[in-house]
Amino acid sequence: QLVESGGGLVQPGGSLRLSCAGSGFILASYAIGWFRQAPGKEREGVSCIDTKGGRRYLVDSAEGRFSISRDNAENTVYLLIYSLKPEDTGVYYCARRSTDVCDDDVGVNDYWGQGTQVTVSS
Repeated sequence: QLVESGGGLVQPGGSLRLSCAGSGFILASYAIGWFRQAPGKEREGVSCIDTKGGRRYLVDSAEGRFSISRDNAENTVYLLIYSLKPEDTGVYYCARRSTDVCDDDVGVNDYWGQGTQVTVSS
């Protein structure tokens, strides 16, 4: 099971730390991805972290503003988002990859959390 938390209403320019807590499995053994779905749009990948700490940022606006990390002792992956923009608004999901790497060609996203809402508005 994956449970996201940390979303909320934030003003433009603010920051948030989203958490993805795993239970029932050892999160350290898997790559974990973050995704988001904006209103009226398809879900898109935002970032991924593999078991060795390698990071990928999947949207042009993410690099420099998004930071993904993991705390294996806490069985949790984090997504810090800085300088939030209204276009960052959406539901943010985390997903477990079925492998230890983030490559789309290897494995699938086999477990998903329920999502946490992020709203950026003044």
